[in-house]
Amino acid sequence: MEPGAGEGAPHYNENNGSRRPRAMSPASATDAAREADRIRPVLKRLWGQKKWDPATVRAALLSLGYEEERTGSNGKPHGGTLIVRAMNSRFTDGREVTPEGALVGLRVHDDACVTAFVQKSNYEVMTNGPYPETGCFEPPFGH
Repeated sequence: MEPGAGEGAPHYNENNGSRRPRAMSPASATDAAREADRIRPVLKRLWGQKKWDPATVRAALLSLGYEEERTGSNGKPHGGTLIVRAMNSRFTDGREVTPEGALVGLRVHDDACVTAFVQKSNYEVMTNGPYPETGCFEPPFGH
């Protein structure tokens, strides 16, 4: 068993490396926390109003001055730092279901993100470094 894998399977760390965010510098972590503090009251207000669809969440966050992330035809980022999208789908009762709600990813620096969600049951705003393959969003389980 490899160090840090707990009681996990052999090669746990290797197999799950893409599910760990990169580290943030102290300065980037401070900036990410400041942006999280701007986003949190907006999501709290929307949650209280029972408005958690991606279009409404996106519009509210764009009103803070963020710019929606755009990508070029080659898939490379082409400006903007904000992504708001539907919740991840999951397999429930024998079928694929996408719960109501919105996921938020804000790229603060190359090494810092704010990630958040708002849905019927709750909302949350966190800071993290980017994931190797999926940017600000935690990747789905692969194995």
